[in-house]
Amino acid sequence: MKGLQILVVILALASVASHGQTPITYPLKEDVATIEGLMKASYEVVSGEAGQPRQWERDRSLHHPKAVYSFPVKGTNEQLTMTLKEFHGETDDLVTSSGFYEYEIDRRVQRFGNMAHVWSAYETRTEKDGPVVARGINSVQLYFDGQRWWIVSWVFDRERPDNPLPGKL
Repeated sequence: MKGLQILVVILALASVASHGQTPITYPLKEDVATIEGLMKASYEVVSGEAGQPRQWERDRSLHHPKAVYSFPVKGTNEQLTMTLKEFHGETDDLVTSSGFYEYEIDRRVQRFGNMAHVWSAYETRTEKDGPVVARGINSVQLYFDGQRWWIVSWVFDRERPDNPLPGKL
């Protein structure tokens, strides 16, 4: 039986090697070493073509295990708050049913000690280089544990006629 287990491991490793793929271990150092890297990765994980799975494993590696998301319920002043796992479940169909690309267009960072607050203005498109279909601001709270940055929470709001983006953050 032990010989069979060794053979299975060897075949699995050979399969990975023959395809030239190395399993990715998250978090990626470049994703969590700096605020810039963390914000770049945050936009990359949700963006992609229709039907393309989003990088939720990578996204989980960016967030503190108890991180929360909070966003407005469309057409109301109500704010909906949920865990990262709930957010992935609620938004997966939305971002994979059509193309979804979110790009940062402006940022302001305020830092004190091991915490940082990021105001990140964004644009959303349904095609990689298509027209802008939505804009808004993400308010992102971060914490540095001495080794890496963690996202603790997101609060965001969309631009509306009564809530335009400011000219400059």
